[in-house]
Amino acid sequence: MATDTTRLQGRLLDHASRDFVAIRDADTVAQALEGLRTRKLAERIVYFYATDGGGKLVGVVPTRALLMAASDRKIADIMVRNVVTLPDTATVSDACDFFLKRRFLAIPIVDAEGRILAVADVGLFTDDIQSALERREDSELFQMIGLHLETARKTSPFAGFLSRFPWLLANIAGGLACAVVAARYEKFLAVAVVISLFVPVVLALSESVSIQAMTLTLQKLRGDKADWGGVMKAMGAEAVTATMLGTACGVLVGLAAWLWRGQLDVAVVIAATIAASMLTACMIGVALPAVVKMLRGDPKIAAGPIVLATGDIVTLIFYFNLAMRAVSTS
Repeated sequence: MATDTTRLQGRLLDHASRDFVAIRDADTVAQALEGLRTRKLAERIVYFYATDGGGKLVGVVPTRALLMAASDRKIADIMVRNVVTLPDTATVSDACDFFLKRRFLAIPIVDAEGRILAVADVGLFTDDIQSALERREDSELFQMIGLHLETARKTSPFAGFLSRFPWLLANIAGGLACAVVAARYEKFLAVAVVISLFVPVVLALSESVSIQAMTLTLQKLRGDKADWGGVMKAMGAEAVTATMLGTACGVLVGLAAWLWRGQLDVAVVIAATIAASMLTACMIGVALPAVVKMLRGDPKIAAGPIVLATGDIVTLIFYFNLAMRAVSTS
């Protein structure tokens, strides 16, 4: 593990290939091809790199474009000008993240003046990319419970405590808020004991569906900018699924409650509450991560405890109020 970490933090230029093919932007296609025939080329060529008279990288020429262009066309006319590069100070980890995000086959490395120094080929970093991908997946899993993977691996026990405890405080705050909500209905629950028996089931379903919605939203938000239009569209799509999930789960649990306790009013309350709370929890699971991202926060870290706590509180309010109305009218 230490060896992998050391290499990932190593200087990219030390691992990159200097056997790249540069052609002048002022040459014609015929001149460029003629010059290539007189040179010893690498076995594998991904891109041709166009440079100006001072050696500055000004464009990239895909192999197909060079071979298919008319012989009298200038390289400057067929090259891609918006070149994406990495600086000569970049690390191997930077290159791995780049290949994961951009899906390019190679990336040129340039100095401060923009002169091309070397090329990092994706084939040279296959193992590192796989390692980075595995670390990214692990990191998302840990971040959803309020813990950075790198912090867990590299810091002292006390530093780990400091990084994790604030998010446990968020869960404690959510639990205490739920207790306060339940206390407001204490007299009612003392009479309608059966209602309290199904609180764990109602909360478990609400939490499960909110986490599902949040996970899907985080996947969609990866690398994308969140905006209100996209959030509303996602909430609309999730609402349809949440309605079906809530109805199905509500009917099943309500039927079980009716067969067990023989109280139709309680069964109806449970079914209606589950349907309403699951729909609301899904909306929270979509909206909160997106809002955090729009505020330029880390949705993976900030959204988890907030989604669970908010979903629990809203679910209990739905549940107790519907139960009180059903009992008072029966």
